[in-house]
Amino acid sequence: MDQQKILGYFIEEAKEHLETLETGLLELSAVVEDQERLNEMFRAAHSIKGGAAMLGYSSIQKIAHRLEDSFKILRENKVATDQKLESLFLKGYDVLQNLIDKLQANFGLKAEEADKIVEEAEPSFVELQAYLNKLLNEDEEPNHGDVFAQVKGLLTQMLSLFQEKANTKNRQSLQQLCGKLGQLFPDIDNWQTLTQTASDAIANPQHSYATLAPVIIKELKQNSDYIELKQENEIEISVALQQLASAKLPYVLVSLDPHHIAQTLRKVLNHQQLSQLSQALS
Repeated sequence: MDQQKILGYFIEEAKEHLETLETGLLELSAVVEDQERLNEMFRAAHSIKGGAAMLGYSSIQKIAHRLEDSFKILRENKVATDQKLESLFLKGYDVLQNLIDKLQANFGLKAEEADKIVEEAEPSFVELQAYLNKLLNEDEEPNHGDVFAQVKGLLTQMLSLFQEKANTKNRQSLQQLCGKLGQLFPDIDNWQTLTQTASDAIANPQHSYATLAPVIIKELKQNSDYIELKQENEIEISVALQQLASAKLPYVLVSLDPHHIAQTLRKVLNHQQLSQLSQALS
């Protein structure tokens, strides 16, 4: 099929999904009480993201992904909406609509222009995420779901923050989430140690989110599962997380495959250091 026809189909479907999103956002206070409508909005953003990725429009993909992540939080947590939240969501929607409108226009969506739009929209999405976190943190109602649903919600927030650009504000937000996770099981000492260790690892600005996220999210999820199964004695902190928390230099995770080790070392050591290592190993 001709590329232009594929693009035409994508734009046609994207317009339908945009209509779904706009209608839902204008009725957000009612939508958050209707799981099926929340699922519909999540799927609309997900479909636009997938189609854009297939066609190589990374700008549309990124914005749709940001909206998808935010809808996921609404799907998995009970959030009391207000005018500010609706306004922030609509700002994000407007960015997505703008990109698709430009894609449909005669001159198409130019990469440089698209990148600028995404860059300018970043503060709005950061504000949306922060406000969602604030609403979630303020909601202390016991019928908000059982404690393990709260664990899942907090881990979802952490994962979303790990997808942001690493900065002091985000690291502090991640540490606050570790604190909230710790408060869910105050009488389990191993869990308290685990969440504090995760917080210490996040605090080290030399560790990238790409290094931290897979270790921390996996470890918190796995050990919270032990608590749910009433196997608290199985909780343990991996060597990887301990080293991330205590390392003064960036910690590098490598497999035991020699080729992978060599490739990783070439990325982090200079020529002189590699030469010295080679001599030490010989």
